[in-house]
Amino acid sequence: MPTPLLLFVILAFVWRISTVIISSINEKALKASGAREVGAANSILLAISHLGYYLVATVEGVETTELKDTVTIAGVVLYLLSALALISVLRSLGRLWTVKIIINQRHPLVRTGLFSWVRHPNYFVSIIPELVGFALALNAYWTLAVGLPLYCIPLFIRIRQEEAAMAEAVPDYR
Repeated sequence: MPTPLLLFVILAFVWRISTVIISSINEKALKASGAREVGAANSILLAISHLGYYLVATVEGVETTELKDTVTIAGVVLYLLSALALISVLRSLGRLWTVKIIINQRHPLVRTGLFSWVRHPNYFVSIIPELVGFALALNAYWTLAVGLPLYCIPLFIRIRQEEAAMAEAVPDYR
């Protein structure tokens, strides 16, 4: 794997680890204030799927002998745009943001930033483009073709769980 791509992979892993740390801090504070977790088993499956996707794409990227520069650059750009989208989501949700579904009965309805444009920007504007960009940057086409549809199974379960939890906790959600 060329050095710039290796650096990209390392930075991507560091970025994701840093978001998990932010999530953990927010989760502790939310639970201390009486919030409850919904869909814990699926959250674990989603976390394993995310890590697995990164690992498989990285292995496939290492095996690639010929990088397609345009595809690689497009993948890195898409990944960076997805990171900016996640930063926007983090800013909008603040201490409410976690990688799990943590809801309290006083949960506010957030309609700022990307939430004013799309229902689940964390998933549709951040995570899916992140995974597509990561695979394209590494020319990991098998990971993209097989891994992304498999990843979407627990992701869509997550969205349904979150929808139900928010509808229960936030009167104006629907």
